[in-house]
Amino acid sequence: MNEYSHIFEEVKKSSRKLTGISDEKVNQILEDLIELAIQEIPALLEANQKDLERMDTTDPMFDRLMLTEERIEGIAKEILQVSSLPSPLHHKLEEKILPNGLYLEKVTVPLGVIGIIYEARPNVTFDVFCLALKSANGLVLKGGSDADFSNQAIMKLIHQVLEKHGIPATAFQLLPADRAATKALLEAVGYVDVIIPRGSQGLINFVRENAKVPVIETGAGIVHTYLDESGDLEKAKAIIFNSKTRRPSVCNSLDCLIIHDSRLSELDELVKPLLDFGVTIFADERAFASLKSNPLVQKADATHFGTEFLSLKMAIKTVENLDEALDHIATHSSRHSEAIISENQEAIERFLLEVDAAAVYANASTAFTDGNQFGLGAEIGISTQKLHARGPMALKELCSYKWIVRGNGQIRN
Repeated sequence: MNEYSHIFEEVKKSSRKLTGISDEKVNQILEDLIELAIQEIPALLEANQKDLERMDTTDPMFDRLMLTEERIEGIAKEILQVSSLPSPLHHKLEEKILPNGLYLEKVTVPLGVIGIIYEARPNVTFDVFCLALKSANGLVLKGGSDADFSNQAIMKLIHQVLEKHGIPATAFQLLPADRAATKALLEAVGYVDVIIPRGSQGLINFVRENAKVPVIETGAGIVHTYLDESGDLEKAKAIIFNSKTRRPSVCNSLDCLIIHDSRLSELDELVKPLLDFGVTIFADERAFASLKSNPLVQKADATHFGTEFLSLKMAIKTVENLDEALDHIATHSSRHSEAIISENQEAIERFLLEVDAAAVYANASTAFTDGNQFGLGAEIGISTQKLHARGPMALKELCSYKWIVRGNGQIRN
């Protein structure tokens, strides 16, 4: 037992009541939360500003931490989309009658209590709550100290709406932003069914190495895009620019451009939009020699490959063929999102088949790896592992299943 055990106990006990809430009522709660969040935008921005004032504006986390009126309205749209989706619960996945007359059903059920450990991403507080409520899972949130004022303000609104509808707010708890709470959550065996870390590779490694509760790894994205010898230059310019600059601080942003050596003569034109935007490029020897002198272009070393930059920085690797590109990705990928730009259908199909990642693209920006973009409403994270779930995790991925067995006195010999 520790000082947080009573919180975990409350969440576990209260969450048992969530499966009895009708989907209609869940949707009404979510719609009321949207209305309240829009109404309280000034208060949310005020709390967020307190967090922003404590962070260096050059920190890659600063953009992730920032809430704006536009971003809160975007969050509201995601919550509305979640409310419009069908409930993932009580779906019959399989049924059979055994020779002895037993009737078996395999039906979807909540995971139980989910622990989320996350860094400077206050939008996560909204996202995971609406997904947890819709899938009848209890929730223990452990946000970082960087976003504590924002997270507390958001949880205050969530609890306000739950209490209005007579739903136990104790099923959804935000832990204090201290290390003792993190340790307690990682060791909450018997209370928490699964922990999902959202943040840097360092955070994910720490959770995996220290948790006594099962962990689903999400978030870290070391993302590559391969421009092969047949790739369309205009498509490539648009895709690469969007993948790198749309939101460089998020996990689906481009970290490394892999380029076929036959395209080096076009590299200046390809990266000009990136340089104009302020992207620093770490180019390998052949790519560096092909680029005009520019303060933003530097020679790459081994540390620049396999790095998740989360900022306006990008590496370039030159290869002679598809095999080399595939080998580089296999060596340095975090299995998040990988892309090929090509007009060669054979190369495309081979890339899509052989690359081991949660999302693999042909001729499209990796910025689309997102639960909302995939039509899932929102996401609780992007799983980069293979057990239970992979890619954007949303309502269906927050469910397990159980077997229901109906009999009439059968006994086993």
